[in-house]
Amino acid sequence: MKVYFIGAGPGAADLITLRGARMLGSVDMVLYAGSLVPVEMLQHCRPGTELIDTAQLDLEQQQACYVRAQAAGIDVVRLHSGDPSIYGATAEQMRRLEALGIAYEVVPGVSSFTAAAAAVRTELTKPEVSQTVILTRVSGRASAVPDAESIALLAGHRATMCIFLSGPQLKKIVADLSLHYPQDTPIRLVHRASWPDQKIYEGTLGTVLEETKRGAWNLTTMMLVGAALDKTVASESSLYSKDFSHLFRVVKKSKAAA
Repeated sequence: MKVYFIGAGPGAADLITLRGARMLGSVDMVLYAGSLVPVEMLQHCRPGTELIDTAQLDLEQQQACYVRAQAAGIDVVRLHSGDPSIYGATAEQMRRLEALGIAYEVVPGVSSFTAAAAAVRTELTKPEVSQTVILTRVSGRASAVPDAESIALLAGHRATMCIFLSGPQLKKIVADLSLHYPQDTPIRLVHRASWPDQKIYEGTLGTVLEETKRGAWNLTTMMLVGAALDKTVASESSLYSKDFSHLFRVVKKSKAAA
């Protein structure tokens, strides 16, 4: 018996990996976060699979499902939104599985921060602009962010930042970012990236509050911020330059240059 933690991706039913979809179709029990995972994702399950929505289950109730599957000798998929390694609440489940002697495996998924970047058609890194991406969030009722990882402190790097679940505290986030980022720094808000009702805001740190309606971005919103989002900045990598040699492409120097 084995439990498979599978990343369902950001929302679109076809953004699950081939491996994840295959595993969904091979097990007899699937636990999924119904508040975050679209029901269309369950089309990959075979008929007769026991489908359990965990939205109203606490951790002990979910553990009971694993114990029942262990007694029956059947494999289980635990379907998480995005990628299980980012804000997935998987570590506590894994600890309990280890205590029960139940084997588990993790299948990665497409994260909402990459889906958001795709939605606004941007690269999060640019040479000599930003080569660092910070993934973070603000404190919420379910889990607090350590003081040393506050937005105000992280903003000091002026790297590209991807701020999960940013909508409810948009005003404070903007104030904290403004301590270090210029007011013309590009900001993108992506609500429910890849879902049919996806919506996007494109503006700057200085305009986002006046151009967005209070409360309109509260749930499932990703904020992208940083100079790398500026499409007018034409910074290019040397990787594909005709004058750049590497292991797989050797540039022959002209005799004049030699």
